[in-house]
Amino acid sequence: MASVKTVNDVNLSGKRVLVRCDFNVPFDEHGKISDDTRIVGALPTIKHLVAQGAKVILCSHLGRPKGEKNPKFTLAPVGVALAEQLGQPVTFVEDCVGETVEKAVAAMEEGQVLLLENVRYYAGEEKNDPEFAKQLAKVADAYVNDAFGTAHRAHASTEGVAHLVDTKVAGFLIEKELEFLGSKTSTPERPFIVILGGAKVSDKITVIEALLEKADVMLIGGAMAYTFALALGKTVGDSLSEPDKVETAKACLAKAEAKGVKFLLPVDNLTTDKLDFGNASVGQTQIAEGNIVDGWEGVDIGPKTTELYKAEIAKAKTILWNGPMGVFEIDASSKGTFAVAEAVADADAVSIIGGGDSVKAVKKAGYGDKVSFISTGGGASLEFLEGKTLPGVAALETK
Repeated sequence: MASVKTVNDVNLSGKRVLVRCDFNVPFDEHGKISDDTRIVGALPTIKHLVAQGAKVILCSHLGRPKGEKNPKFTLAPVGVALAEQLGQPVTFVEDCVGETVEKAVAAMEEGQVLLLENVRYYAGEEKNDPEFAKQLAKVADAYVNDAFGTAHRAHASTEGVAHLVDTKVAGFLIEKELEFLGSKTSTPERPFIVILGGAKVSDKITVIEALLEKADVMLIGGAMAYTFALALGKTVGDSLSEPDKVETAKACLAKAEAKGVKFLLPVDNLTTDKLDFGNASVGQTQIAEGNIVDGWEGVDIGPKTTELYKAEIAKAKTILWNGPMGVFEIDASSKGTFAVAEAVADADAVSIIGGGDSVKAVKKAGYGDKVSFISTGGGASLEFLEGKTLPGVAALETK
């Protein structure tokens, strides 16, 4: 894959630079930003452009306002948080296209930062409408995409606008994502261990198949392990599983064997007779070795599996982890996931957390700063690991 040009490869001094960020941050019940990871992730690119003397125009989506203006999804609080982090004023514009924006940009000085309102207030954003893209591009001499989390979507602000400006490059965040999810897993230092969890084999099957070409060891956890258990002829009781994906799971096991990949499944599971998500609690629990009986469901990997997986992780030189080992949101069924998080953090390896719930798990376990890289993508990370082309990346210039 040809490498993409980044902000380091171009001089944007004095230019009006439209930067697509991913400011799709979560809010608590008081309307305060509850996790500013994505804002912090955008800072290196913004600071670099400010230092170059560019006129920095930031745009992003937030939530799903479905093409209508909705104050619930305003980016105004992001502007406040961003100004604090940057240590300089950020001018918030209550629109993302049109005369208000054009006037605000015309008044900008070099090194100033402007934040536009939610691009998804317009239906043209998600439809990748050429007219809407044209309006966005109207205020830009150059375009920087630094929103990896939406790079798998061909929207107006992630893909359409790139075709309408001469200079279109990646920000530092996308550059880092491509390095860790790309080159560090394509030509990994070995042993390369892939840890996959989560609920469904159907969600991860393409990733499993792609990674079986590269991995030395694969450790499976989460509810998708129960579909593999069915493929091996075991019973899984009331555990979440996909009986219609058993043949797919069998094909995976056969491919792993053919490729010489050590493919490990749980040898024991923590099971419960009652899982209550609403109250974040479980009923009685017991460790099931082998089969799980009716009336009980698996909610975490068991102690033997945990020790087995920890021993494998300790040998790794490259680790890619996507998906928790169990229902880690409930304390009683979080031990397996947290033990894996600790083992990954302690390993003498390049450790990559591939987006989604595993990011939450690593942070909840307190190891967020002990791993090499945490991906900001969910679906984008998976699609990239599957070997798919990401429209938001494909639209940028290559070196």
